[in-house]
Parts: sequence; C-alpha cells; structure tokens
Amino acid sequence: MTTASWLDERTTAVPPRLAARLDDALGAERDANVAAVSDVCVNAADALLRDLLRRGSAGRDVALDLLTVDALVTYAFEAASDDPSSLRQRAAAAAARFAAAVND
Repeated sequence: MTTASWLDERTTAVPPRLAARLDDALGAERDANVAAVSDVCVNAADALLRDLLRRGSAGRDVALDLLTVDALVTYAFEAASDDPSSLRQRAAAAAARFAAAVND
C-alpha cells in the first residue's frame, strides 16, 4: 500500500479542491510506502507552511493552503497513532520543524 492509497481511503468526504491540493502538496511522495505516511505528511505540511510564510499573504487567497497544512498534520498524526509510543517524539519533532519555519 502507498501513501496515496492510504490517503485516498480517508479523503472520500473531503471537498474536491482540498483533495486536489493535498495531492499537489504530496507530489511524488504519494508513491512512498504507507509505512512512511506520517513522515511524508509532516514533510509536505512543513514545505507548504514555509511556502506560505515566504508569500507573506494572510488573505483569503491562502485559506485553501492553510486547510491543506492542517489536513496534512491531522493525517500525519492519524497515521502515527498506529504506534502510540512514538507520538510524543513525533509531536515534538513536528512542532520544532514548524517553529523553525516560522523563525526562518
């Protein structure tokens, strides 16, 4: 199973524009093994967040991208919940990455 198929099972009720934006944000990583879905989603969320911060816009034009970052982080932790013992470490690592994006 790939990251794409794992996400496809969960995005059936997601609005089409958000599903398409998730797909775009994941890029080639959609083909990664499902075992890496949490890392793939955090990587994509971090990249999109950095892009948003570089653009410097806070208007409605970035709403879809903000929702995409939120969805990617949600999916990352849904996937990570398969191994609850890793959640604290994963959350700390993700928080550090997102804080670094804001401070760069």
